[in-house]
Amino acid sequence: MTTPDDPSRAEARRAARSGLGVALATSAYGVSFGALATASGFDVWQTCVLSLVMFTGGSQFAFVGVIGAGGLAAAPAAIASAGLLGVRNIAYGMRMSPVVGTGFWRRAAAAQFTIDESTAVSLAQTTPHARLVGFWVTGLAIYAGWNLTTFAGALLGDVLGDPRAYGLDAAAAAAFLALLWPRLRRRQAIAVGVAAAVVATVLTPVILPGVPVLVAAVVAVVVGWFNWLGRTESPPSEPTDVPEREGLP
Repeated sequence: MTTPDDPSRAEARRAARSGLGVALATSAYGVSFGALATASGFDVWQTCVLSLVMFTGGSQFAFVGVIGAGGLAAAPAAIASAGLLGVRNIAYGMRMSPVVGTGFWRRAAAAQFTIDESTAVSLAQTTPHARLVGFWVTGLAIYAGWNLTTFAGALLGDVLGDPRAYGLDAAAAAAFLALLWPRLRRRQAIAVGVAAAVVATVLTPVILPGVPVLVAAVVAVVVGWFNWLGRTESPPSEPTDVPEREGLP
């Protein structure tokens, strides 16, 4: 016998599966971070503490990369680079606040898991319960997986060699592409994605780490706000399992 809640429960299960799939792909890249951190002069425990406390991959890579290139003297630059990359999490926090709900301790706990992946999986859902499931499953699974693979990479970095040889540097990007691809069914969504990607690609070699991400986000908001290329389109048929196709999450 079916109940009125069955569609919501089914979507929550799909959200959980999506979260676990993204976590698997993203966590694999933790091996690369662990190996890079130890190669940059961090010991195993310093590397693990960075993942446990900082837990935002882009900021972690920026931090150890700058330290590796300039030593302790480059610590202020490393902190600045990591901070710039972490600014986006403020916007994520504001967007996820109504999803997580009220209560100091609940929001304080959610702050640690508010990252690109948990936000993207959550906002890809259509029901409040599925969004909440997507957020927590993705955030907790990545936290556990990322820290385990960081530890493994720090221990085995010399044995593994360059993790990019295994394609791990592309794992997180592939996971995001899998989330984004079903949304690219209308010209407006494609315009937003292409504009942001072009801006980030052009700016990455010439300005500080973190800034291209922020500029690309502003460009995406502007393109989406003015609805460029989207005014004259008639809505296509929507599969029931792929929500919110107007723009990026």
